[in-house]
Parts: sequence; C-alpha cells; structure tokens
Amino acid sequence: MMRTKKQILTKVKAEIRSSRPKRHVGILGGTFNPVHTGHLVIAEQVFQQLHLNKILFLPDKIPPHRGVEKARPISSDDRIKMIKLAIEDNMHFDLDLTDVNRGGVSYTYETIKILKECNPDTEYYFIIGGDMVENLPKWAHIDELMQMVHFVGVCRKGFEKSSKYPILWVNTPELEISSSMIRESVRTGRSVKYLVPDSVESYIKDKRLYQ
Repeated sequence: MMRTKKQILTKVKAEIRSSRPKRHVGILGGTFNPVHTGHLVIAEQVFQQLHLNKILFLPDKIPPHRGVEKARPISSDDRIKMIKLAIEDNMHFDLDLTDVNRGGVSYTYETIKILKECNPDTEYYFIIGGDMVENLPKWAHIDELMQMVHFVGVCRKGFEKSSKYPILWVNTPELEISSSMIRESVRTGRSVKYLVPDSVESYIKDKRLYQ
C-alpha cells in the first residue's frame, strides 16, 4: 500500500526522536511565596548529583493541598518575577509556567502529562522533600505518575529514606528556611538578608510585599 506524505513524515519524525539522546530535566515545583535560598541550594545539588541537563522552577497556580496565599496574598506575577530574579545568574536553571498558564488547581499528574506530550525526548525528575515521600500514596494518579517521571527525594532530618515507590535520594545541606518564615520576618520588620537572594529582597521591599 502506498503511504501518504503525512505517514512518511510521521515515520521520519519518530525515527529522528528515537535516535536523539534523552535530555534529563529536574522539576522543582511549589508556590514559591517567595522563592528562597533553600530552593536554590536544593535545585543546584540535585542538578549536580544527578548530572541533569537543566532544572525547571515550576510555580503552582493553586496547590491541591491549600489555597495559594491564605495568609498574605500576592499575585502570580510577583511570584514569577521573584523566581526570574533568583535564577537569572544560573544558566542551568529555567522557569516553566505550565501550571500558571493552565490555571486552576495544579495537579502533578496533569502537569507531567503535558510536559511529556510536549517533550517526548525528555526524562523528568520531580523533586520533593523527604517529608513528602510518605504522602505519595495519597497523590492523585500516583501509579501512573511513577511510570511517567522519576521522583527525587531530598533527605530531611527525622524522616526515613524508605518508600514502597522507587525514589532517587539526594543529600543536600539542611537549611532551615521556609517561605512562611520569610513572610513573617518581613511582616515583623526582621532582616531576610541571605535567606533570599539580594535581588529578591529588593523586590519585596520595593513592592512592599507581605507587609
């Protein structure tokens, strides 16, 4: 049977994809309200230890487990701009707006599905804290997710490195920094220097965020 030009083109594209080396990309998701030094250290350590090609910072629109900003609401634009400032001097960090552009509640399964469809030549590594590993059985479509993405567990003090799921464990420096700590520090007039990059600190002050 004579194949159409479209069938031939589809076959050629498939052959090209199969001959390309896979890209290995890490994903650090979160609300990033605001992005802080702890996020950057984790991303850099995972990048180096797993020999990845890139780390994507992927901000949520609305996390499934809580409202984006119950305490001190700020816009998605402000969170995105702070991420851009924080990662601008690192060539292997990048911003991905899949969740923000899609809108609604940000479910990891839907996000990974979109990324895989758009980038079939890429292996994704989804980074989570060691404290979140024990909650994986409660994640939506977790069995399907395990077939689509590699989970990277960041070791946390007080949490065992054990799971019924295959987890890639990475040791990173333990920095007791959280976004809620930074928001509270800003609200009460305490310094956040070194807790966030200088550019992010300046942005928070200029925009009078969290006050």
